[in-house]
Amino acid sequence: MSLSKSFGSAVFGISATTIEIEINISKGGKYFLVGLPDLAVREGYERIKAALVNNAYRMPGLKIVVNMAPADIRKEGSSYDLPIAMGIMAASDQINNEELGKFILMGELSLDGTIRPIKGALPIAIQARQEKFKGFILPKQNAREAAIVNDLEVYGVEHLSEVVDFFNGQSTIKQTVIDTRTEYFENITNAAFDFADVKGQFNIKRSLEIAAAGGHNVILIGPPGAGKTMLAKRLPTILPPMNLRESLETTKIYSVTGKLAASDSLIAQRQFRAPHHTISDVALVGGGNHPQPGEISLAHNGVLFLDELPEFKRTVLEVLRQPMEERRITISRAKFTVDYPASFMLVASMNPCPCGYYNHPEKECVCAPGVVQKYLNKISGPLLDRIDLHVEVIPISFEELSSMKKSEPSEAIRERVIAARDIQNDRFNQQQDIFSNAQMPSNMVRELCAINQAGKTLLKAAMEKLGLSARAYDRILKVSRTIADLAAKEEILVEHLAEAINFRSLDRENWAG
Repeated sequence: MSLSKSFGSAVFGISATTIEIEINISKGGKYFLVGLPDLAVREGYERIKAALVNNAYRMPGLKIVVNMAPADIRKEGSSYDLPIAMGIMAASDQINNEELGKFILMGELSLDGTIRPIKGALPIAIQARQEKFKGFILPKQNAREAAIVNDLEVYGVEHLSEVVDFFNGQSTIKQTVIDTRTEYFENITNAAFDFADVKGQFNIKRSLEIAAAGGHNVILIGPPGAGKTMLAKRLPTILPPMNLRESLETTKIYSVTGKLAASDSLIAQRQFRAPHHTISDVALVGGGNHPQPGEISLAHNGVLFLDELPEFKRTVLEVLRQPMEERRITISRAKFTVDYPASFMLVASMNPCPCGYYNHPEKECVCAPGVVQKYLNKISGPLLDRIDLHVEVIPISFEELSSMKKSEPSEAIRERVIAARDIQNDRFNQQQDIFSNAQMPSNMVRELCAINQAGKTLLKAAMEKLGLSARAYDRILKVSRTIADLAAKEEILVEHLAEAINFRSLDRENWAG
């Protein structure tokens, strides 16, 4: 009888749990796998056997019992092939058992012994460091993302024989080393888009600057070809750079979904996600039989862009409401619950009507009476209530389009945004889970967004003359506070209020005719 232990890991949400794999070999002739494994784990026996035999190693012809503990956690996927194979070889005295328990091992085996990539290498590495493991042996394609975790030896391997020789002391594997801070600073300013490319549209650029400065959600309304998508794609370039904590959070999500390339290590830029309007609610918020993060989590610390908002299914849009408030999504199943972070800025765009030319300065709208309002009603009031800025996008003229005058670059706008965010950091440094003006609850709005008598008069007149709804009141005050921060003013002035009121188009009772 011979007993050995190896260690793997299971990923739930964006966190990992260490799995202890016990292998016992005794008299008999069957293979038993216990500890709540799924079908992919069970099928690993044939892969492991073929990989060992094809590389001149021995698969014991005795009774093999593999126990995966803790036994009440479901083990999913093919990544347990490598730790089970190493455990069997240790129990059958084919490798040195002394060092095996100091490492986490993960990887799927091919029949020839090649090791295939896994998902979730980063959270596994973080958990391994917390539990004081010496190192992490995993597929070479995943080594860079795991290596951003300090104080943990990370070894990327391509073949089963490399691991066997490593534990037998017959050869060494080159350790993968990443300087996390250097990697972070190298990637932080490498943006593909810039506001300098955009001609004209000064009002829209201003609205996106306000949105970035206060973390406000924004909707762009305008005809086809007016530049809504082009402007939205450039929003991440004026957001404040991610700090190292945010960068690690985002990288963990992409690691869990397997969306990091072998050359990637740390995501240092804010992500821009633009799902198609045919997306399902599960794909947007996450979930499925084997829960995975959805698009809103992939947009964590970045921008979620919903183009042609009324074309999305209503059920899809409604599931956005809770994550927009809670800044996380909770997926519940009968036996477990997982949380995925979802702190994103929502940027939506839409045509003003089905034909796209309502309120167009040159082309005439051909929609029937009442159709415009019906089109807008596809977006529910509660969802619209969570969007602070409503911006009308007007097509630019030929003169602006052909102008050789250079537009303001993203870097210059970003400096103003960072200055405004610094003011908000000082304002909310005693508050938990509040980092920007957009996140202020109503009681805090009354305290921090006080306006003088002239401002009250203007706001009252605006609500009466423009037919602004009551829900617009708090939104106008929050946006005014951000505009004042951009101007480095402690008080909200009348001009700040006037500009904020101008960004509430969809709240006007007569906007849709």
